[in-house]
Amino acid sequence: MTEDRDNKKPEQPSSEPGRRRFLKTALASATTAGAASVPVLGLSGAASAASTTRTKGMPTRELGNTGVKVPILHLGTAQRMDPKYDKVMHRCYKEGVTWIDTALSYGWGSSHRAIANFLTQIGDRKRLWLTSKSGSSRVSGLRNGLDEALDELGTDYLDLFLMHGIDDLDMLDREYLTLGEKLKAQGKTRFFGFSCHDGNVVELMNRAAKVGGIDAIMFRYNFRRYGDLELNRAIDACHRAGIGLIAMKTQGSVPRDLESVAGFRSENFTLGQAKLKSVWADERIDSIVSEMDSVQYVRENVAAARSEKPLTAEESHQLNQLAALTAGYACNGCKHLCEKTVTRDVAIAESLRYLMYFECFGKTDRARELYRAIPVAKREASADELQQACQVCPQGIDIPARLSRARELLA
Repeated sequence: MTEDRDNKKPEQPSSEPGRRRFLKTALASATTAGAASVPVLGLSGAASAASTTRTKGMPTRELGNTGVKVPILHLGTAQRMDPKYDKVMHRCYKEGVTWIDTALSYGWGSSHRAIANFLTQIGDRKRLWLTSKSGSSRVSGLRNGLDEALDELGTDYLDLFLMHGIDDLDMLDREYLTLGEKLKAQGKTRFFGFSCHDGNVVELMNRAAKVGGIDAIMFRYNFRRYGDLELNRAIDACHRAGIGLIAMKTQGSVPRDLESVAGFRSENFTLGQAKLKSVWADERIDSIVSEMDSVQYVRENVAAARSEKPLTAEESHQLNQLAALTAGYACNGCKHLCEKTVTRDVAIAESLRYLMYFECFGKTDRARELYRAIPVAKREASADELQQACQVCPQGIDIPARLSRARELLA
């Protein structure tokens, strides 16, 4: 059910002192009022039913105002792919998950090459929706990145090309939007947009809704974010502007032992399925990207997508409780808040992101590789330096303790 998660559990030193004990105590004393501080929106499912087309395969929704129906679930491919015969891709395709999301940075091209081989095996490019991304911040780099992606994928067009992980509002200036128009006119991509991981997603989405030229946005959205008023207003603005909205990081992951203490209970869904259902209940979201790293997870996610049962009030309440009890371990990437409080350059959000890769997704080697690429001076910060960062963190994260944890596990 996970995104970015291997099946095997990573080897870890002993967990942070007392965190399980703390959660058990908090869970025992949690009240309905406290859990409701992060309300889950629209979980009746009634609103989304009207905009979702159900077929024998995978339910679909229109991607913004593109006029194209897309599956509400698609496959992310940042995990390891089998270059010869990838069972996950083939199972997804069989189940109607005909949208594959990739990027130039995924496996340094190995994801592209595995997908290229998959395309030759199914022999029908037109039945597959392909998204790829370039992390370049320059117009020329983005243009060259698309050509590189097409070459590696062995196709002459993408369905959607995204500027990858942007956090700079200048990348929504006219020169970038003009690039998107040219790439579409040349037939190299049908649609153009961007993805964003960081905390200025609200500013980026509001700008996109005003300037036009953006067909789709991929952004972090899960059960932890539903009470964010500013984010919801930005989503509304994009929805009104006809921009397709793609949710990523929908599991809102924290270390598994923390989730197990909360103990999600349901007759209909696993915890992972419930998290997906809560996002699909939002009619503004057109599709979810999920890194399904085993056939088992494909089955579970597809079953959740096809199920017409909405979450019950009790299931929604349990997600609220989980969000409230584990907030201190779930970084939202809002580095524009915490990192500005430190007088020098410290990589708080980036370090916590790679710690999440290690603790939650089993990407032990990748997490260490990425973390060690951060200059040592940007990894190190004293508790005194980080005091104000803790005060502005909306999640209440103990930033010195979590950065110390990152150094312990990753350095």
